[in-house]
Amino acid sequence: MDRTAQLTALPVEHHLVYDPPSLSGSLHLRAAAVLEANWTGASTVPSRGLYPHQWSWDSAFIAIGLRHLSPLRAQTELETLLAAQWGDGRIPHIVFNPSVPLDAYFPSPDFWRSSTAGHTAGAPRTVQTSGIVQPPVHALAAWLVHCADPGLSRARGFLAGVYPRLAAWHRYLLHRRDLGGGGLASVVHPWEQGMDNSPCWDAPLSRITPAPARSFRRADLDHGAAEDRPTDLDYGRYVRLATDYRDGQYADGASEFAVEDPSFNALLIASEHALARIARELGATGTARHARAERLTGVLIERLWDPAEGMFFCRDVRGETPDAGRGSLDAGRGSLDAGRGSLTGALIPERSVSGLIPLLLPDLPRDIAAALVRTASGPHFGLGDSTRLPPSYDLLGEAFDPHRYWRGPAWFNTSWLLERGLRLHGERTRAEALRDAVLETAAATDFAEYVDPYDGEACGATGFSWTAALTLDLLHEPPGHRVSGPGLGTFDMRGTEVNGTEAKGAKRVKGGDRG
Repeated sequence: MDRTAQLTALPVEHHLVYDPPSLSGSLHLRAAAVLEANWTGASTVPSRGLYPHQWSWDSAFIAIGLRHLSPLRAQTELETLLAAQWGDGRIPHIVFNPSVPLDAYFPSPDFWRSSTAGHTAGAPRTVQTSGIVQPPVHALAAWLVHCADPGLSRARGFLAGVYPRLAAWHRYLLHRRDLGGGGLASVVHPWEQGMDNSPCWDAPLSRITPAPARSFRRADLDHGAAEDRPTDLDYGRYVRLATDYRDGQYADGASEFAVEDPSFNALLIASEHALARIARELGATGTARHARAERLTGVLIERLWDPAEGMFFCRDVRGETPDAGRGSLDAGRGSLDAGRGSLTGALIPERSVSGLIPLLLPDLPRDIAAALVRTASGPHFGLGDSTRLPPSYDLLGEAFDPHRYWRGPAWFNTSWLLERGLRLHGERTRAEALRDAVLETAAATDFAEYVDPYDGEACGATGFSWTAALTLDLLHEPPGHRVSGPGLGTFDMRGTEVNGTEAKGAKRVKGGDRG
């Protein structure tokens, strides 16, 4: 039996048998042990206590790391998630494990009522899910997982199986979620953007009447200090938004909360580039998808970039357009907000790490990339100066808190994305410094969920899956690489594999399943 046949014949519930490089071997093994401990047989939970189900963008990041241990398991991770996709194309942000007690996590399946309230939108009947979404990292993850072991991927028909689902997912976001009418996807709940408690949501959330405190029980406080979590007022607003969305049969467009977010749309654009690579691998040209990604980059700049502030901002689609001249956020970009009826809403004047994430886009203009680097390393984020890892929110902002959920702490997934962007745009020294800081902090905190950006103190859960997974991904790139792993035909447009033949300049990724 040849190697590919052996791999495809292996059962899914296999143990990881891993032979890490001799350098940093201990950290490799520790990261692998976290992913093994959080594996359920078909997917990986973010953490056993606080997050006992499958989360959408977590699984994408987890698959990116798992590909170095077991490409088969990484493929399974994504396939399990995509099996819960709704008929309208949305990928739900939670796929519930029926063996977990209902009171272990809120909102639980009986809150979302996906199979009944989501019937019109095509929610699956055989599995319970939430009704909202999370950032679209999935096509990027699928392409990287394929590159880890192309032979195994082709033998299993991995890309052929996931491509139609990923295409439907992007179609849903680009059409059903273009609530501002300008071409970008909107989120209809803070949980969708992934940075749940960001101060960016304070203004649009202020219009929402919170659900009564007695109408729900917060399970998250069983696992973390209240001063580090969202306030009861904010949580009540989260519950109200989700309740109204559910009671409206998960139809898009009616919510009072609709925000165009830079990182959500940047990840959609990066994944559109990846989807073009997948299409080429499957025999199509991918030209239209690359063109769409390039067009969306232009729209992202047009709608969310502020040249005076040197970063991207969220747009409150339901907010009132401010008068031109109301400060640098709008006065410096009058062509965007003043006299342009087609551009709805107003920019939200809060500096979040989300506004730096578009640095990962390959066709970002050079002056904008340079401005983002200056902003990241300046006083508002302090990268490479006052902070070990990039904070989730403005160090100088009134709402900054180094420990409160997404209002200041540093996260490993956003650090990983920024490392990719820095490396892609030629900032190798900064990228190496950030890579080293991520690895050192992950090791010192036992793969914490998030950390104090100043001193790296662990916050939230430990043994967190995406922290371990992205640590593995960074460990598998020797220091000094000119182009990061996602640069292989995804962020970097300089070459890729097409239908089994390497294009000029492409770098083949070698790998094999060690399960």
